[in-house]
Amino acid sequence: MSRAMGEGDELLSGLPHGERIRSRRMKGDIATIIVDATGLSQTESNSLDQELRAAAMAIPGVRDARVALTAAEPGRKLIAIGSGKGGVGKSTVATNVAVALARLGRKVGMIDADVYGPSLPTLLGTDAKPSAEDDRLIPVAAHGLKFLSLGQLVSPGHALAWRGPMATGALARLVEADWGDAELLIVDLPPGTGDVQLSLIQKSRPAGAVIVSTPQDLSLIDARRAVDLFNKTSVPVLGLIENMAVYSCPHCGEASHPFGTGGAQAAAAEMGLPFLGRLPLSAAIREASDAGRPPAATDDHDGAAFADIARQLLAALDTPAA
Repeated sequence: MSRAMGEGDELLSGLPHGERIRSRRMKGDIATIIVDATGLSQTESNSLDQELRAAAMAIPGVRDARVALTAAEPGRKLIAIGSGKGGVGKSTVATNVAVALARLGRKVGMIDADVYGPSLPTLLGTDAKPSAEDDRLIPVAAHGLKFLSLGQLVSPGHALAWRGPMATGALARLVEADWGDAELLIVDLPPGTGDVQLSLIQKSRPAGAVIVSTPQDLSLIDARRAVDLFNKTSVPVLGLIENMAVYSCPHCGEASHPFGTGGAQAAAAEMGLPFLGRLPLSAAIREASDAGRPPAATDDHDGAAFADIARQLLAALDTPAA
């Protein structure tokens, strides 16, 4: 015997997680519930399924409950942050930009792809280990973002004596982890233009790249090589960041420029790229970073500088390539 539309469905109106339920129907004594599980990990999805099934079965007259989970793949953009050479503060800058993006309301994931010198656990102040489900890593949460690093998987001080294929294979596992609802995935690349960079470009197609450099000519020579790599592989370069641009004496307040100043900004103008901002050579940033307290997580002067760079990056990301 047919029933009127909606008749009996009101029995299911008191189910939990109503904000995720897209459809609830009763046919005879069978309840069918369609649920949006977008952004949930496998564990969270399983828990959601079990809670709804148990709640439906507790309703008088329900003999069977069928729960269907659906999920839309988030529109995730991968941003590579690189440098032509080491020693320019790339990882510190990348980490703080990621934290600043999260504070601006973006859902951010971060990968420490600097295979031979992973520093993200130190910079984010946690040695928590990621778990795994269905052979996918579950990122660790810290300072408003999710992150993965090979530094979480090896003992402190132990070297990773890996050849290129092993390093690129490890990177693939990090990229393919369960990033949930992350809309931006920031990848801190190792210095240079080697296997890890090429593998990321070929397999994951970054939406854009950011280059970090000090103002000095030696650093800028290698920064231009990094820009050239991304240009040749059709990855838009979203801009340059100038790090260690000025040092203010803590005693007299006088500003000096041990690595010069303005070099990255001039290079960006020369190459027709956005200049995303300038950061100081600062003992406060170094001390906070070593202690796992990202300056970008604060509202002080250093935090504001990273927030400005994050806004510039978002503007560059949203600007169509010419």
